Amino acid sequence: MGKKQSGSAADKKGGNTKNAEKSDQSEGKGKGGLKAATAVNVRHILCEKHSKATEALQKIQEGQRFDKVAQEYSEDKAKSGGSLGWMVRGSMVGAFQDAAFALTPSTVDKPILSSLVKTNFGYHIIMVEGRR
Repeated sequence: MGKKQSGSAADKKGGNTKNAEKSDQSEGKGKGGLKAATAVNVRHILCEKHSKATEALQKIQEGQRFDKVAQEYSEDKAKSGGSLGWMVRGSMVGAFQDAAFALTPSTVDKPILSSLVKTNFGYHIIMVEGRR
């Protein structure tokens, strides 16, 4: 009998995890805390190689400022702390745009980041400073 209880508890935990994932996904689509926006003030770090992008992501997660890591690691023209400025919906490549509009605004010293986003340009780490 004890085995059945632990088995059903494990089943319940598994079910809760799936439900939690679903609610996280629905929040990212604008239903949750984020209001629909037509533009985002976005910063990114672009690396051609996955290993370099992963290293940059790790530095930020260790507490380094996003803009400092961007200056050191980013391989594009947005060397000024990774800032791309205000970008409107439709002006960015698909995967980058989806990630940018799903993010909650944050600051360079405590950024809320995307996971690595792969585009034809390379691997991006994205943060958003504002929405409108």
